[in-house]
Amino acid sequence: MKVYELQGGFGIDSLALVERPMPRPAAGQVLLKMRAWSLNYRDLMLVNGSYNPNLRLPMTPLSDGVGEVVDVGQGVSRLKPGERVAGIFMPKWLDGELTEERAKSALGGGDTGMAAEYVVLDAEGVVPVPDHLTDEEAATLPCAAVTAWHALVASGRVKAGDTVLTLGTGGVSLFALQFAKLSGARVIATSSSDEKLARALDLGALEGINYKNTPEWGRFVRELTDGVGVDHVVEVGGAGTLGQSLRAVRMGGRISLIGVLSGGGQVDPTPILMKNVCVQGIFVGSRAMFEAMNGAIAQHRMRPVVDRVFRFGELPDALRHMERGAHFGKIALAVS
Repeated sequence: MKVYELQGGFGIDSLALVERPMPRPAAGQVLLKMRAWSLNYRDLMLVNGSYNPNLRLPMTPLSDGVGEVVDVGQGVSRLKPGERVAGIFMPKWLDGELTEERAKSALGGGDTGMAAEYVVLDAEGVVPVPDHLTDEEAATLPCAAVTAWHALVASGRVKAGDTVLTLGTGGVSLFALQFAKLSGARVIATSSSDEKLARALDLGALEGINYKNTPEWGRFVRELTDGVGVDHVVEVGGAGTLGQSLRAVRMGGRISLIGVLSGGGQVDPTPILMKNVCVQGIFVGSRAMFEAMNGAIAQHRMRPVVDRVFRFGELPDALRHMERGAHFGKIALAVS
């Protein structure tokens, strides 16, 4: 079978498509014939060496993918051949709180990666995906969708009448927009592109802010909310945007800290104290969250936003497309 490996150093040009023996499932495992994959910004950071410069090479990247169960190991009863499933981001995080052991099981970060034609996973670490989704749409769920669900629903308890601020138009932000709308919340979206903002409005955002044209967008958000501020901020920028997010959030509001797209730096924590703000780090989510989210997606026939689909053999090109930052939603890969 064909497998992608990062060999000899970091960088997209160090990715090689190699032949490896077909894996076989041991007791408690399942063998998946992969159908589709999707990219996360974490994948690009891993390949470029900025996520973990001490990563042991060679390694197989990607955490997100959907496949068909083609074989099961001894003792597996919750799945059978023919089912279409996705691996969960952290196969050992089934429910409850995140622990260090569960976090270390994350796919595509040193352990098993999904960028292969066949993948063996623990049977407990996969979930069936909604029937109405295409393979490429279903492949976008394990990281970005579960992260947004964890932030707004599982932990944030978003409800009708709330106001949610999303930053940018990547996968997590657009899933957050869609989940907020399912909950009856109002969404304010930001982007550096008026074209992308128009597409976010088409998805259901009620207001859009071009943060390049309005660098003090936190204050503008308060104007849009009659001086009160938003209930939830889905914060994917990190230190570079957190200051504005703290201006935008209401007294006693919530900021879900998810990404560091703007890089590191220092932030004045005083507004967190003075505004009684809850700032919670969100690191994807558990199998239980994934299953609850799938139920909502199936009930509402929600469809993820897929920007572009590449062939499996075009993974380097897909990563370069992500690097350019022109995408709207998720970048996917398909077998053909």
